[in-house]
Amino acid sequence: MVSLFDILGPTMVGPSSSHTAGACRLGLIARAVAGGMPESVRIQLHGSFAATGEGHGTHRAIVGGLIGLAPDDLRLREAYDEAKAAGLQWEFEEIDLGDEAHPNTAIFNVTLGGEQLVIRGASLGGGRVEVSEIDGFPVALGGSYHTLVLLAHDEPGTIAAVATVLAGHHVNLATMRVDRTGRHQDALMTIEADEPVSEPAVGAIRSFPWLRWARVVPKIA
Repeated sequence: MVSLFDILGPTMVGPSSSHTAGACRLGLIARAVAGGMPESVRIQLHGSFAATGEGHGTHRAIVGGLIGLAPDDLRLREAYDEAKAAGLQWEFEEIDLGDEAHPNTAIFNVTLGGEQLVIRGASLGGGRVEVSEIDGFPVALGGSYHTLVLLAHDEPGTIAAVATVLAGHHVNLATMRVDRTGRHQDALMTIEADEPVSEPAVGAIRSFPWLRWARVVPKIA
């Protein structure tokens, strides 16, 4: 089934839904996963993003997303000036990820508060995106849901404890995924929800002693 949205594309600052709107959405998700605007970021572009991104406004759109600009924000055209004023330091480089990688792939190497994080995602067309990897953990985040991303030490009862908190705050779960580096090592949990995850709910989860960090990725219109 093809929707009218698929035909017309998203509300955005052009020229390209995949190279501009999608690129901005990737920047927004990377910002949220990092826990805010990075202090510095190195963005590696693959395939079509690398070859034609400059002409399609991909670079400015990514930088705009990293400072919190939406795909329809007219300030995207001046994203570099806005980012400099905000204090963001950034650089772009081209990378070859091989033929199997999506041609509109970007890898964000972000630094914030002394922490470093690597986030990989791709713009799929029509403004749709998917973040497929966070620090080596496989994920599937597209910004279509209100999302909670947790990194914790793998302990028995972790999933039940988090689900209990969310249920207590009337958050209905759409999807949940857990990946770990090994038993009793690090585990990354991604939870997509139908409702926004409130600050009290996030605060309760952050109080768990085995939690390393919790990040909220808002639903992107």
